[in-house]
Formats: sequence, structure tokens, C-alpha cells
Amino acid sequence: MTAWTWTVFGFALLATVTGLYLSLRQKRSVEANRETVPPRFAEKVSLAAHQKAADYTAAKLRMGHVGGIWGLILLFAWTLGGGLGWLGDISAMFELSTVWTGVVFMLLFFLIGSLLDLPLELYGTFAIEARFGFNKMTLPLFFSDMAKQLLLMFAIGAPLAWVILTLMGSAGELWWLYAWLFWTVFMLLMIWAYPTFIAPLFNKFEPLPDGEMKSTIEALLKRCGFRSNGLFVMDGSKRSSHGNAYFTGLGSAKRIVFFDTLIKQLVPLETEAVLAHELGHFHHGHVKKRLIVMVFSTLMGFALLGWLIQQPWFYSGLGVSQASNHAALVLFMLVMPAFTFVLTPVMSYFSRKDEFEADAYAVANSSGEALASALVKMYEDNASTLTPDPVYSAWHDSHPPAPVRIDHIESLLAKVPSQA
Repeated sequence: MTAWTWTVFGFALLATVTGLYLSLRQKRSVEANRETVPPRFAEKVSLAAHQKAADYTAAKLRMGHVGGIWGLILLFAWTLGGGLGWLGDISAMFELSTVWTGVVFMLLFFLIGSLLDLPLELYGTFAIEARFGFNKMTLPLFFSDMAKQLLLMFAIGAPLAWVILTLMGSAGELWWLYAWLFWTVFMLLMIWAYPTFIAPLFNKFEPLPDGEMKSTIEALLKRCGFRSNGLFVMDGSKRSSHGNAYFTGLGSAKRIVFFDTLIKQLVPLETEAVLAHELGHFHHGHVKKRLIVMVFSTLMGFALLGWLIQQPWFYSGLGVSQASNHAALVLFMLVMPAFTFVLTPVMSYFSRKDEFEADAYAVANSSGEALASALVKMYEDNASTLTPDPVYSAWHDSHPPAPVRIDHIESLLAKVPSQA
């Protein structure tokens, strides 16, 4: 084993152990506080709902333990275990051109990866989610979704892989720059196309019906000067009872989508407040900032790969005896999570900062009381824990924990006497 081998697996082991340690802290926190609803939520959240959230959180954490260890095993199996070498032999059997051999190699890698992850996905959906009353998915629908995802992988992934591999093989030393430019355009195109062409393959989207809800939301959009391509209700209850709302698309293709489950959970003013929070992300440019970070990070990634692909030890240290462009791409995707996990708390910090800014915008442009009320309902209905471990939360949570977030909203309300 080379120094590179020890480095990769050392970081991978560190990431796995850190993940296990943090999740055990989280599990201890929610179980230690299981018998008592935090005083600030006692009048709004029942003990039964609080205990359900603790048990649900613990169950998901236990599955996460298995998933983390399974991921480490798969990394070993694909690399030192000879998995990529075996996959290379199978791809070569088709006697295709170098580029198309690489396309087959990558498609097989993702296909086999999906199958290897299938048991955990089935358990998560039909054991954990079903046990806590969230799953509405049937087995036929589950496998129908899976088939559609695989078809999309072949329809979109094959041309994408072909272009990248072609650039790697024929665009010279700066192939990584051209590949990055192509990838950036592709990602922007997918963000634009997703709401119109891809999402409807999985869910039904209907215009938000006329009534108090629509009138309240349209008034908010007018006040905030926000234009979208429509307000839609998605049949989220087809798969889960979890509620949510989101923006999707770019430019004139932006859509505002509400899960039908969320519409049932909240009253119109609460829905308006939740939407005002989402509008706050656009007002403060959070979406643009995240796109810029994504574009910059992919540039760094392609540049790094452009250097690594020329290093023999990059392949030999991870069990790949024959260097190739497609093997380099897959190796890069396999090992990068071992090194980037240390960035998780940094990204979580900035995400939580954005959430605070969006909450402040919602309080200023809607009802702070309604936002707090909506959040508490969503915490309860989605079985989100009210007693997270602070270290786990600081590392993983993209949103502030419930007590901190409600405190922040109430501090903002204290400065607005008209809402107090």
C-alpha cells in the first residue's frame, strides 16, 4: 500500500468515525430528552408527538450508522478490492471505441451502485418511514420511480459522459477547463428544464386553486415584487405525508411549488409566512450565491482532476492497474467525499446564516407569529426533533435547530411592536 492509499483510507475512516460519533451524540440527546417536551414548546407540541420525533430521529440515525459503514466497505470493494478493474474488463468485452467503452464503464458503475444501495433505500422507505406513518409509497410505485431514474440516467448521463470523455481525450492539456464550461452550461440547463420536463415525470402539478390561500399568496408576491411562472400544488402525498414547499427553475421558468400535504397542515397566513421566508432567499441573493459557489467548486474540482489524471500513483494506489480517463473520473468521485467532509460544518454555518436572513425578511414582509406557528406545526408533523445535540447540529444542520430559530424570530418580533 502506498502513501496515497493510506491517505485516502485514513481520511475515509476519519469521516466515517466522525459521522458515527456525531450521530451517537445526536441519538443520546434526543433519547435523554424524550420524556419531556421542552418548556417553550409544551403548549403547542404534545408529548406523544415529541416522543415520536425522538424515536424517528433515533431510527434514522441507526440506519445512517449502517449507511456510513457500508459506504466505507464499498470504497474498499471498488478500489483495492478490484471492483473497478472487474468493471473495466466487462466494459472492454463490448469492443467499442475508447470513449464509448468509458461511457459503458460509467453507466455500469452507477447502475451497480444503485443496486447496491437498494436494500437501504427499501428499508428506509418501507420500514422506517412506514413505521412512523410517513410512507405512502407502494412497491410498484417505488420500482416505477427507480425505472424512470435509470432511464433518465441513460438518456442524460450517456451523452454527458460522452462529451466529458471526448474532451478529456482530444482537447489537450486544458481539457478540464472546457469540460468545466460544458458542465456549467449543462447544470444551468438542467435547473431551467427540471420543473417543466423532469419533475412532471414523477409528480402531478396543478395550479393552486382560487380562494383565500391563492389571494393571500398573490398579494405577498405583489408586495415583494416577485414574479414567477405560476403557483402549483404537487401531489406529495402520493409518496409521503411529509410537507414542504420550494422554488424551482431559473429566470422566467421559476415556479413556486407547495406539497398538497403542506396545504393541509397550514392556514393561509402561515403558508404566506413560509413563502415569504423562501422569497427572502431570493431577496438576499442566496440562490445566486449558491450557484456561484457551485460553479467555483466544480472549477476547482476539474482543475484538480486535470492534475491527478497525469499521476500514475493516483491509479495504482487505489487498485487500478490500467489508467484511463473513465477510471480517473470514477476514482475522483469515489475519493473526494473522504476529503470534502471537513467542509460540511462550514457549509452548514453559511446555510444557517442564510436561513436567519430569510426568516428576518419573512417577519418584515409577512407575519412573524404565523411563521413561528407554521414552523412548530411543521416540526411536529414531520417529526423533527426539538432537542438536537448542539455539536451534531453545528456540523450537519443546514437550518437552525428549532429552539434557536424560534428564539430568533421572537427577538425580531420584539423589535416590531405592531406584530407583538
